[in-house]
Amino acid sequence: MNTFFIKLSTIEEIRKFVEIVTRQEYDIDLSSGRYVVDAKSIMGIFSLDLMNKIELTAHTDNAEALRAELAAFIVQ
Repeated sequence: MNTFFIKLSTIEEIRKFVEIVTRQEYDIDLSSGRYVVDAKSIMGIFSLDLMNKIELTAHTDNAEALRAELAAFIVQ
């Protein structure tokens, strides 16, 4: 598993993010507080607190390609 934090601020960013993660063959989760949703679900993403950073967990051992594609969304 690989974990890092992202920030999604606009509807366009969310649309682009979902477009990228749906191309991945492995499961990807987003968590904010006690809520965990499927990162490939737009409705799930809108149920999270988008004012804060969101933890992304990619259920794969090799997420370097995903990290590169999502570089614009990654925060510390």
